[in-house]
Amino acid sequence: MVEKLLEYMKEEELDGFFISSGINVRYISHYTGDDSYLLITAGVNYFLTDSRYMEQAQKECPGYQVIDWRAAPGKSLGSTLKNLAEKEGLKRIGFEAEDVSYQLFSTLKDGIKAELAATFGAVEQMRIIKTPEEIQYLRNACAISCRAFDRLLPDIRPGVTEKELAARLSLYMVMEGADTMPYGNILISGARTSLLHGIPSSKAIEYGDFVLMDFGCQYKGYLSDMTRMVIVGKTSDKQREVYRLEQRMLEDSLAMMNAGVCLRDIYEASVRAIRDTEYFQYHYSGIGHGIGLFVHEPPFMGPASKEVLKAGNVRTIEPGIYIPDWGGVRIEDQILITEDGYENMISTTHELIEL
Repeated sequence: MVEKLLEYMKEEELDGFFISSGINVRYISHYTGDDSYLLITAGVNYFLTDSRYMEQAQKECPGYQVIDWRAAPGKSLGSTLKNLAEKEGLKRIGFEAEDVSYQLFSTLKDGIKAELAATFGAVEQMRIIKTPEEIQYLRNACAISCRAFDRLLPDIRPGVTEKELAARLSLYMVMEGADTMPYGNILISGARTSLLHGIPSSKAIEYGDFVLMDFGCQYKGYLSDMTRMVIVGKTSDKQREVYRLEQRMLEDSLAMMNAGVCLRDIYEASVRAIRDTEYFQYHYSGIGHGIGLFVHEPPFMGPASKEVLKAGNVRTIEPGIYIPDWGGVRIEDQILITEDGYENMISTTHELIEL
């Protein structure tokens, strides 16, 4: 991945690039730990961490010179970067403006003689098109989540709390092969399903409840993100009506998932089924996002999105209807855009499951 960054640096006339975002550190260096920074130059790539992670960094990043910045002269990140910039004769250093704190920027500005050039989303743009290896990791993460969903179904019954089910779901994903890093899953029920990012509570599942599960896991750092709904008991007429509309919204969206299609056109397709109904007022316009090492990656999909789909994009599609004090309905898939269409990485049915 560092080769992509070096090409960018050449185009932008940068002879150094400081990476502070942990996700971008992992993308460029493949390091899987914490407390890490990179300084990329045309000659030497530096990995900055502290004594807790020195051994791990040296094993995972053989192409980098690993430095314990807490033990280096000055015993600070700023002084370490200053010394390395002078050693390498750097004149213009790019940094991640959206990630560097004001305190660190002030330290660098006062200490480094080189020009500091703010960059915005440089590495994030590189991450939009996935490599074959990344795609396989994402497939594996999705397969793990689907298997965990199947394992959870027998546990969903009246009297069990949202928190307990959420904990079991996380356990099942690890048992199926997921990384053990925590991931904030949503598992909510009844009228609480209208909360787009509701937090699992002590509420017990009741007969007649919708149960909404928006969840995923990590596999070698790469994420899955899917949403499925079940109902405990028999479906009411209104529940059936809203769920069928949601299915149509998803199906109409999926029909547009092709390379070259503008994201806002997919949004327009997603609301076709509800445009002239009472439910249009209850939809949320953000219907999807990229996904990879981070769960919400650009570009985002909505009515103002100007980007177009490209082969190698991996993104979610998740239109929904959210009715306050009644409940919400969402189905979410994870999609790989291919040269001739798309691959749905989520194998779980779109049909509403009655338990």
